Amino acid sequence: MHIKPITAQYDAHIRTIIEAVGAEFGAVGDGFGPSDREVQAMSQHYCIEQGSQYFIAVEHGQIMGGGGIKPFLNSAKTCELCKVFLLPAARGKGAGKKLTQTCLDFARQAGYTQCYLDTLSEMTSAIRLYEHLGFKHRDTPMPGVIHTGCDVWMELTL
Repeated sequence: MHIKPITAQYDAHIRTIIEAVGAEFGAVGDGFGPSDREVQAMSQHYCIEQGSQYFIAVEHGQIMGGGGIKPFLNSAKTCELCKVFLLPAARGKGAGKKLTQTCLDFARQAGYTQCYLDTLSEMTSAIRLYEHLGFKHRDTPMPGVIHTGCDVWMELTL
């Protein structure tokens, strides 16, 4: 599995993956990441100059998923791990761990000191991965969260 920054040529592929995996777990409509406008062209919404980056996981030339880091509410110190979605064929192979670790490495290099994420309780494998990487559960979402459909909130000191 190869992890690399997204480029415009992969926008349609990752949009399809985000929407399909979101639907698989019931993350459809307002309040869920797959309905965010940025999903239409991820490469245009994540750029190093703005403290963000979206990565894709590629296996044998095929995109298997992606995940990104962006500032949380324009914070210089807190980022958000967002839109980590993998096709079923990529799960259980270490792709999620490699992708998430790449995102966290980018966050540290960008100078963030805290990382926040929100997800769904149905995404049990992802939650176990985040716990393994050191994320701690929060009782409530961080103020200003737009993904009101999520019911699991976590944070990590970087």
